[in-house]
Amino acid sequence: MQQGKLFIVPTPIGNLEDITLRALSVLKSVDLILAEDTRTTSFLLKHFQINKPLKSNHQHNEHKVLEELIETISNGKKVALVSDAGTPGISDPGFLLIRECIKNNLAVETLPGATAFVPALVNSGLPCDSFVFIGFLPQKKGRQTKLISLKEEGRTMVFYESPFRLIKALEEFKEYFGEQRKVSVSRELTKMFEETFRGTIVEVINHFNAKAIKGEIVIVLEGKPE
Repeated sequence: MQQGKLFIVPTPIGNLEDITLRALSVLKSVDLILAEDTRTTSFLLKHFQINKPLKSNHQHNEHKVLEELIETISNGKKVALVSDAGTPGISDPGFLLIRECIKNNLAVETLPGATAFVPALVNSGLPCDSFVFIGFLPQKKGRQTKLISLKEEGRTMVFYESPFRLIKALEEFKEYFGEQRKVSVSRELTKMFEETFRGTIVEVINHFNAKAIKGEIVIVLEGKPE
């Protein structure tokens, strides 16, 4: 019996040409593909003419299907895990399954590839030799506590945010970090209307207040100056 394995496969965050040759090879070779949203992944697979069984694996069912998936891999199946965009496990489902595979001595192979915060960080013009990835801030409980804990952070900070909450997040940053702190906001990365705007928090608020905000958002915030 062949040895089972879990492959973590990054997918493009917008531009389909950003998928790697190795990712395509793996997706063509596995027995099963786990998708955050099977409709989104079906579109990707159809584009690259890949026909493989699909199964849902998202934040609402990943606990429920965990045991079954471990059994599938234990029985020698090769399984690929993808999210809607980017690298699974980075603000997307994946951690639970990876941890359980390791716990059960099952092979895990993670491919390098697309993730939104890396191009946003490098393109920000802020120091990226040392940074901290925050991801999404808590929506309600714990949000203020988290922001207070970051007031003394000297490294560049990276956040994910929805377009509907961007202004609210920037207003909070102004309150907790000061209006002159430098910030870079990237949206629609790798897509036709990609935009990165850099400036002080106040300048960036004014820029985005004057327009309709669309697309996934990455905020890169300067750490506390020495």
